[in-house]
Amino acid sequence: MQSKIRLIAAVTLIMAVAFVSCKKTDTNPSTTDTSTEIAAQADDQSNVSTEVDAIANDANVIIEGNATFNGKIDNALGTLCNATAVAESANGIKKITVTYNGLNCQGTRLFTGVVVLSMPVATYFKDAGAVLTVDIQNLKITRVKDSKSIIINGIKTITNVTGGRIGDLATRGSITHTIIGTDLSLTFDNGTKRSWQVAKQRVFTYNNGIVITTTGTHTEGAVNGISEWGTNRFGNAFVTAISKPLVIRQDCDFRLVSGEVTHGKLIADVVVTFGLNAAGEPTACPGTGTYYFKAVWKGVNGETKTVILPY
Repeated sequence: MQSKIRLIAAVTLIMAVAFVSCKKTDTNPSTTDTSTEIAAQADDQSNVSTEVDAIANDANVIIEGNATFNGKIDNALGTLCNATAVAESANGIKKITVTYNGLNCQGTRLFTGVVVLSMPVATYFKDAGAVLTVDIQNLKITRVKDSKSIIINGIKTITNVTGGRIGDLATRGSITHTIIGTDLSLTFDNGTKRSWQVAKQRVFTYNNGIVITTTGTHTEGAVNGISEWGTNRFGNAFVTAISKPLVIRQDCDFRLVSGEVTHGKLIADVVVTFGLNAAGEPTACPGTGTYYFKAVWKGVNGETKTVILPY
């Protein structure tokens, strides 16, 4: 399947929001270590979160184009590149096995591995409360720009809370999906294996095109809105909360136009803001130009650290 899918392009662009290790001019080793872990964790979390969403988007593309799962064929979201999908049913369960073996449609990620989508035969995903099970099997995702990769294994569920087809979005108001991933197994490019959890809600609305608004749904102690949590590659616990909803708009070429996340339980809390210009200020859609994000945290001596990078 070779046609480009704009929704996948949208969310895939979030993958470009990669935090790089920032070299510091001071000689305090603890300061250097702080910056290194913060940058690495922020990059890992951004990458994993984006890939989990991308898998959900691929699932939506396949389901919307399959009458057995969707009730009718919409193809509203396009098709996938360098992936094959085989449908079958047995023992009251219908499933689609997706095998990835190549670049995504934008040429920014290389995918290899298998994802199996399944649900009861008598259920359509358009039904309110319908649950789609997503079994991720040795899915290796490599960023082309830096060859950095992760391998994801595990099971997550996508629930169509309100019901409805995304292909009908322009006439139905809104559609809400939740994504839950328990004990996802991640293997980072240095061989480190960790377990992460995912809990988020995505609301699809229509305003001059599709708008996707994402929030976290997990609570831990006094922290609300958590979307991911677990142990990072350094063996330290973390939580990531969406402090301001992440918004993607079709009328800005399906790019992330605003939102804020906070990475907590690390050596320092890191606040990351999206939808900015090169000066770190909020901006309108830059057309074919560039959006920037700003990451801010406190150094070990109480000084404010700031990084502004394009995404």
